[in-house]
Amino acid sequence: MKFGDLKKEGHWPTLFAAFLYFDFSFMMWTMLGPLATEINESLTSRGFTMNDDQMATLLAVPVLAGAILRLVLGIFVDKFGPKKTALVSQVIVIATLFYGYLAAESITYDQLLFVALGLGFAGASFAVALPQAGQWYPPRLQGTVLGIAGAGNIGVVIDFLFAPKIAEIWGWPSVFLVGGVLSFIVLIAYMFMAKDAPSSVYKANPKKLGDYMKLMRDRDTWWFNLFYAVSFGGFIGFANYMKVYLMNTYQADMSAFGLNVMDESNVKVIAGYFGALCIFAGALLRPVGGAVADKMGGIKSLYVFYGSIVILALISAFVTLPFWAAIVVMFLIMANLGMANGSVFQLVPQRFGKDIGVMTGLIGMAGGLGGTALIKTFGWSQGAFDGYAAGFVIFAVMTMIALSGISLVKTRWRTTWGAVSGARI
Repeated sequence: MKFGDLKKEGHWPTLFAAFLYFDFSFMMWTMLGPLATEINESLTSRGFTMNDDQMATLLAVPVLAGAILRLVLGIFVDKFGPKKTALVSQVIVIATLFYGYLAAESITYDQLLFVALGLGFAGASFAVALPQAGQWYPPRLQGTVLGIAGAGNIGVVIDFLFAPKIAEIWGWPSVFLVGGVLSFIVLIAYMFMAKDAPSSVYKANPKKLGDYMKLMRDRDTWWFNLFYAVSFGGFIGFANYMKVYLMNTYQADMSAFGLNVMDESNVKVIAGYFGALCIFAGALLRPVGGAVADKMGGIKSLYVFYGSIVILALISAFVTLPFWAAIVVMFLIMANLGMANGSVFQLVPQRFGKDIGVMTGLIGMAGGLGGTALIKTFGWSQGAFDGYAAGFVIFAVMTMIALSGISLVKTRWRTTWGAVSGARI
C-alpha cells in the first residue's frame, strides 16, 4: 500500500485533522507529569507541600478520568457524530488550560485536581479521533489510517522535551498558556478540516450500553483487559510518573553522569529530556510489536515482552543502579511495554473482529485504570519506604500474573478462534 492511496480514497484533511487533534490532546493529557516538581515547589512557597500520595493522586486523576471518559465519548460519537463530540471535548480542555494559567498564582491543591479532571477529556480523544479517521476508509486501509491517527501517542514525548524548558524560562503557568493557545489553533484547524463521513461512505452501527454488558460477560474480555492494563497501563503510568521518579531517585546523581548540573532548574530540564527518551521508545515501538506479533504470534511475542519487563522491573527493584544504567533499564521497560501494546492489539481483532469498536473502548479503559493503579502504587511506595523498590516489585508481580494468564488461555485460544483466524496467534 502506498500513501498516495490515502489521497485517492477517504478524506485526507479529516485524517490529518484527527492526527493533530489526537497528538495535541495527548500532550495536554500528560502535561502534569513533566511539571509536577515545579508545581509542587510553587505550592511549597505558599505554605503547602504535596506529599507522595497527593502527588501521585494529582498525576493519576487525568489518567483515570481519561479512561472512564473514553467510554462516554465513544457513546457520544455514535449518537452525535465524532466532529461535534471532538469540538465540545476540545473546548473543555482549552477552558481547563486557561483556567490553570489564570489561577496559577494562587492555585490550591483542590483546584489542581479540578484541572487534572478537565485534562481527562484530552485523554479520551482516542475514542473520537480514531473512529473519525477510520470511518472514511475501506478495510484494506484501516491499519495504515489508524496507525497515522494513533501516532498522537508521541505527544507525551513532546511534553517532556519542551514543558520543563518553557517552565524554566517563563515559569510553569506559561506551559498551560502555551498549551491553551496551541490547542485553540488546532481547534480552528480541526473545525475547518474535519468532516464526519457521509452515509454513502460509512454506515453507522451505534453501540448501546447492552453491547458493553454483553462483552463484559465474556471471559476473554477480562483477559484482554488484564493484558492491556499491564502494557498500556505501564506505559502511560510510567510516562506520567517518569520525571517524579527520576527527580526523587537520581537528582543527586546527575553529576555522576558527567552532566555537571549545578542549577536545580537545569536538573529538571535534563530529567525531562531523559524521560522523553524512555517514553519515545514505548511510543515508537508499538507498531514494531504488532509486526513481531504478526510474524511469531501474539502469544509468543507477549511471552517475550512481558518476560523481559519482569526481569527489568526486578532489576530496578533490587539492584542499586547508577543514573546511566537506570535510564537504560527504563528505556528497555518502556520499549517492551510499547511492543506489548502492539501485540495485544494484534490479537484483539482476531478474537473480537465484529465488536472491535466496543472492545477498543473497554480495553482502552482498562489500560487507563492500570496506569492509575501504577501511579498510585509508586506514590505509596515512595511515601511508605522512601524508595520505589516496592512499586517495581508489585508491577513485576502483576506482569507475572499476566504471563500466567497467557499460559492458561493459549491452548484454548489456539484450538478455537485462533484456528480459524487466518493469522498467527
